[in-house]
Amino acid sequence: MSRLSAVFERLKAQKRAGLITYVTAGDPDLPRSARVLEALARAGADVIEVGVPFSDPIADGPAIQRASERALAAGGGLGATLDLVAGGRANGRPPIVLFTYVNPVLKMGLDTFARRAADAGVDGVLLLDLPIEEASAARGVLDGHGLDLIFLVSPTTTDARLAEAARLGRGFLYAISRLGVTGARDRVAASAGPLVARVRAATGLPVALGFGISTRAHVVEVSRFADAAVVGSALVQVIGDTAAAGGDVPVRVEAFVRGLKGGPS
Repeated sequence: MSRLSAVFERLKAQKRAGLITYVTAGDPDLPRSARVLEALARAGADVIEVGVPFSDPIADGPAIQRASERALAAGGGLGATLDLVAGGRANGRPPIVLFTYVNPVLKMGLDTFARRAADAGVDGVLLLDLPIEEASAARGVLDGHGLDLIFLVSPTTTDARLAEAARLGRGFLYAISRLGVTGARDRVAASAGPLVARVRAATGLPVALGFGISTRAHVVEVSRFADAAVVGSALVQVIGDTAAAGGDVPVRVEAFVRGLKGGPS
């Protein structure tokens, strides 16, 4: 059983939904980014998603695009992200899911990437723009290094493609609550519940719901029907705003995530 699967088994036994947090590696700079990962673990994130900064995103909204720009300017990239993750793999850290577009992986080489990711302590990989029709070979390589390949599904995903994502996916499926790019929203999309129901009908894999989830109230609402809530843009915005104001980024991140979990913020 992978570490991701073990987390969801534990959550199921505890009869609660998980909290998955997303941050961009190297934002606002590499030293503080390392401390942010530590803060997320202390705050109780069940899974940490680490985004690889990329110059030409297609699914990222303004907050994450700006985070990528800050990270790239600070020397971030795929290699630096793997080094960052490797540097903090001890001390009982939650499972790490690496979010990346395919181009940086192809430039590094899939086999080299999979080996380095496994050595760094990565548990799962989401290749954001990998067509599912071309995913079998990648799944085989990642499997060989003990890495779960995770897929995105959306309200417009056909039943056939959903079934294929369920067949090839490992760890969990990431359901996108709304169409469009990432970004904090005022309310959870009306399409979220029906999408999760569709995914559950196709697979026994856990379902994490993201895109637009930004408050404690959103997390509570999503927890009624999904196995985990994913908070990304709102957290990335906290990092950017705190850094711009000269504040203590890891301290603010820890407080924000504790607030998402229902503790004092």
